[in-house]
Amino acid sequence: MPREIHWTDAEEIGIQLQEKYPDLDPLTVRFTDLRRYVIELEGFADDAQKSNEPKLEAIQMAWHEEFEDAKS
Repeated sequence: MPREIHWTDAEEIGIQLQEKYPDLDPLTVRFTDLRRYVIELEGFADDAQKSNEPKLEAIQMAWHEEFEDAKS
């Protein structure tokens, strides 16, 4: 079983999103979709209602960093 992840685990979430959606540019993803993608990750164990704009921004930036690394 994967370890539990929470909204504050931006780096881990970014890695998992990059693995799940390798061809999707994170900067084109709306926050409503990003929130859904995170909630659907295996191991996500946080309260879905605890998401907010700063947490989603941190996740988006962590995912973007992984996306850029994969391109190079």
